Amino acid sequence: MFFQLFQALVYGLVQGIAEFLPISSTAHLILIPYFFHWKDPGLSFDVFLHLGTLIAIIYFFAKDWFGIFKEKKYKLLALIIIACIPAAILGYAFESKIEISLRSPLLIASTLAIFGLIIYLVDRLIKHTQKLKNMNYWQSILIGLGQSLALIPGISRSGATMTAGIALGFKRRTAAKFSFLIATPIMLGATIFRAKDLSSLPINDWFNGFSLFAAIIGFLAALISGYLSIKYLLKYLSHGSFTPFVIYRIVLAIIIIIFYILK
Repeated sequence: MFFQLFQALVYGLVQGIAEFLPISSTAHLILIPYFFHWKDPGLSFDVFLHLGTLIAIIYFFAKDWFGIFKEKKYKLLALIIIACIPAAILGYAFESKIEISLRSPLLIASTLAIFGLIIYLVDRLIKHTQKLKNMNYWQSILIGLGQSLALIPGISRSGATMTAGIALGFKRRTAAKFSFLIATPIMLGATIFRAKDLSSLPINDWFNGFSLFAAIIGFLAALISGYLSIKYLLKYLSHGSFTPFVIYRIVLAIIIIIFYILK
């Protein structure tokens, strides 16, 4: 029982931290059972984890969303909606197929390293001085296309959207904030879509052997760590670069390859 709760805590912490940092939560949740031979906790456990990070991002940006509607910031709302369209369409069409076919550790190592280098080059070579008020609709579409790349494990949704924003000349913190704003409806839709699938499963199969209490532990860990990840990432990006995350991605890719060879 204790080990099960420990696993739930680890899954929750990893989901909360990796969901919002540019390091790919999908890749990490695939790698945990690969490295440690832990069993997959099941669909509903995954829903609980994503619900935790969804509540974290909604709570953190509640004032921003309230301000959008109260102050009638229709252009910003339109930019967010437009940016969500590519990921919504491609996610609905291909997510289930991609989740099954693109889980190879070597593929994840490749995407972690290659996209890490792309993040580094964009962050270093392109001047990023624009503010959110300067964004146009074409730019929001391009950022949305970047978000759709996150269907591939190892790319990272936040990493792709932030990189796209920086490549278009926006400040790091501005790119990160817009990334989180467009993540909210996508995460909401994905969570509802996953929860819908639970209706076809017997209740006893929901957690694949994990207890409801373990799922709640994972949910709380994802919620708290997700909130803190958003808070401190935005604070860090006010003055820091993406280099630490690039280094982490490359080091993790090397570890995956070594583990694969020695396994």
